[in-house]
Amino acid sequence: MQTDLARILSVAGLHGLFQYVAQSRSGVIAESLESKQRKAFSATSRISTLADIAIYTSEGEIKLDQVFLALKDALGDAEAPSPKAPEKELVALFKKAIPNYDADRFYVSHMRKVIDWYDQIVKYASLDFVKEEEQADGQDA
Repeated sequence: MQTDLARILSVAGLHGLFQYVAQSRSGVIAESLESKQRKAFSATSRISTLADIAIYTSEGEIKLDQVFLALKDALGDAEAPSPKAPEKELVALFKKAIPNYDADRFYVSHMRKVIDWYDQIVKYASLDFVKEEEQADGQDA
C-alpha cells in the first residue's frame, strides 16, 4: 500500500504521526499511526502534513519523501539509529544520505525529528509514496 504524505500529519507538541481521517466542525480528526486511536484536533492546533515539509540543501530544498528514500538508500538493510543517538552518528548518516544538506539551517534537532518520522513511516506505513500527480488525480475524483 502506498503512503500519501499529504495525509500524514505532525502535530506540534505531540509525539508521533497521525493519519488524516476527516474534517470536523472545528478542525480535523486524525488517527495515530502507532496506537490507531482517533483524536480531534482544533483549528488552532499547529498541524503540518509531511508532504509540505522539506529540508534545506545547498541547492535549495528537498522534500521529505526524497529525504526518506535517501535515508533508506544510505541505511541499506540496517535499522535507523535512535533519534536519541549521539550527534556525531546522526550527522554522519545525513552526510551520507544527503551530502549537500545545509548545516547552517538544518540542525541536529531537525535530524532527530526526521529520523523519528522515518522510523514511524517504516514501522506503520510504507516508503512507497504516492506521487504528486497521483495525489492531484485522487483529489479530482
